[in-house]
Amino acid sequence: MDVSRNSMLGELAGDAAEERTDFIVQATGQLTKFLDRNKERIKELGGLTLIDDDPDYLSVAPDSTFRVRSRYEDPVTREWVSETEVVESAAELVELYNPAEIFASFAEAAREAAGMAPQPTAADDLLDTAGIAPEETFTLGSDAADAAYAGAADDWAAGQALVGDADDEESAAAAMYNLALDFQERSQASEARLIDQFEEAAAKIASRLGDLIIVDDEDERLILGATGRFRAEVLPEDSSGQWRELTEPEEIVEFYDPTDIFGDLADSLAEAFPSVAPDLEGEGSEADIAEDDDVQDDAGSDNGQRP
Repeated sequence: MDVSRNSMLGELAGDAAEERTDFIVQATGQLTKFLDRNKERIKELGGLTLIDDDPDYLSVAPDSTFRVRSRYEDPVTREWVSETEVVESAAELVELYNPAEIFASFAEAAREAAGMAPQPTAADDLLDTAGIAPEETFTLGSDAADAAYAGAADDWAAGQALVGDADDEESAAAAMYNLALDFQERSQASEARLIDQFEEAAAKIASRLGDLIIVDDEDERLILGATGRFRAEVLPEDSSGQWRELTEPEEIVEFYDPTDIFGDLADSLAEAFPSVAPDLEGEGSEADIAEDDDVQDDAGSDNGQRP
C-alpha cells in the first residue's frame, strides 16, 4: 500500500480521534454546568424520569446521578438481559447519550411534570403559540437582510438572562424546561460547528482518499466524501419508507452524535488499514475475533440498499 496513503489515513484517523475527545470534553462541561445550575431544582422535584421507552430508560435522581438501563445478550444462555446501572458523572453520560437528546429529555420531562401542552415544533404551531397570524409574517428578501436578522437574533439570545429561582414544584419544572430547551439548542449548534471544523480540516487530505464508508446499514448510510464533507441517508421511523438525505452539519446532528461519527470513522480506518493504528494491532482474543466475524456476517445479510 502507498506510504503516502497510509500517512493520510493515519492523519485522518488521528484527527477524528482528537475531535471526538474534544467534543466529549466540551459536552461534559456544558452538561455539568446545567446540572450544577439545576441541582437544587432536581433535588426539590425528587428527580425526573427522562426516557422510558423499553428497553431504553434514563432518569435523574435527587442527587443528580443518573440511572440507565442496558440490554445485552447473555453469551452463555443466549437470552436478552436488562440491567439498570448508576451513572455518576456527566462525562460517563455523554458517552452513552447525545447531549442534545439529554437536554431534550429534560425539557420534555419537565414540561410533562408541569402539566404543560406538548412543545410546538412545526412553523404553523409556533405561530399559533405566539399569537401571530400567517398574514402578519414576511420573508426577508436579501442575503444581507438575512445575515442582519440572524446576527440580531443571536445577539438577543446571548443577552437573555437565565431563569430565576423557583418557588414551588411547578415553577421549578417550568424553569428547568426552559433551560433544557436553551441548552439543547446550544448543544446542537455546538455539534454542528464541530462537524464544520472537522470537514474543513479533512478537506486537505480527503481528496486523495476518495469516499470513505463509515456506516452502511439497512436503514442508514454515512459517508465521508472525497471533498471532506459528511453526507448521509437515513430512513426515519415515521417516514413511511421515504429516505432522507443529510448533507449539512445541522441536519446530520439531528440523527448522529459527533462522538459516534468520529469514533466510528477512526474505527473504520483502523480496521481497513491496521497500519494507521499500530496500537490496535494484535489486540483481542480469538473468541473476540470470531464474535466480530459473526456480527459482520449478520450485518452483511442486509445490504442497506434503498427499496
